Amino acid sequence: MEPSLDSAAHRQCRDTKIGNELHRENVMMSQQFDPEQFVMAAGDAIIAADTDGSIVLWNPAAERVFGYTESEALGRSLDLIIPGRLRHRHWEGYRQVMQTGQTRYGTEVLRVPAVHKEGRALSIAFTVALLDTPDTQTRVIAAIIRDETSRWKEERALRQRLAELEARKD
Repeated sequence: MEPSLDSAAHRQCRDTKIGNELHRENVMMSQQFDPEQFVMAAGDAIIAADTDGSIVLWNPAAERVFGYTESEALGRSLDLIIPGRLRHRHWEGYRQVMQTGQTRYGTEVLRVPAVHKEGRALSIAFTVALLDTPDTQTRVIAAIIRDETSRWKEERALRQRLAELEARKD
């Protein structure tokens, strides 16, 4: 039997949700939580780009991952970190997201190659958030990015070793 909407459990859940929303609003309004400080202190790279793909946000972790300082990255194209061979495919997807306002990578992790300032290959994983500016005339894509190069290399070595062992077995 389904609980009624007036059940004690439902009221408690509703009251808890409302309480959590009010608490979150109070924390934000009382300046106990500073979103800018969060972005600057985050261990993962956080990058945002405008409708044209120009970088508008580059946190310190992005500098650590990709090698470019904030001043070197701001205003530049995302091509800065996209390998040349993948740029056409990237921009097709980017334009589609900007036009439709839809992306599956808000909840699904995308794993792709990237490039460091020094030219070395990186393996990154990220999710994105599609944000409308206050005037709602433009969109911004913000990405939270993790460098998975070490993990990717370890997995590749394990796959190669497994292939060698299986070849010996035959």
